[in-house]
Amino acid sequence: MANRSSLHWMSQDLPFHLAVAQAVSKDPRYQPLAYEFVRDALHVAVKHFREGKEDQHVSGQEVLEGVRLHALEEYGPMALTVLNEWGLERGEDIGNIVYNLIDTGYFGKNDGDSLEDFSGGYDFETAFTAPFKPSSKSQKV
Repeated sequence: MANRSSLHWMSQDLPFHLAVAQAVSKDPRYQPLAYEFVRDALHVAVKHFREGKEDQHVSGQEVLEGVRLHALEEYGPMALTVLNEWGLERGEDIGNIVYNLIDTGYFGKNDGDSLEDFSGGYDFETAFTAPFKPSSKSQKV
């Protein structure tokens, strides 16, 4: 059965830039642009998985898929390089950013949500480089 945990925007009272500043001051592992990217990827995940549905919550694995889709769309073959530059190397890094924003009150979570929801998923190197590798079919000249 699919994981039912979910993430959502909680408070628009705290401006995003202040939430990011608070998060970075407590956890400097990730660049501020990584927070903006994850916020945008969450929006992509909501649109991809919940568009037209009353429940706008997405699971950790759905956020990871939003990250994959958004990175490939925005950065193409440079996606892995850009994400790594910001400190994003695996699903757990995305989870850390999400939970840092939850700690500021910018994002909310349901009772069943946990940081472990971001474990596993896909291998970043494969996910962000495989779509751009030449096919193994030999081309005739």
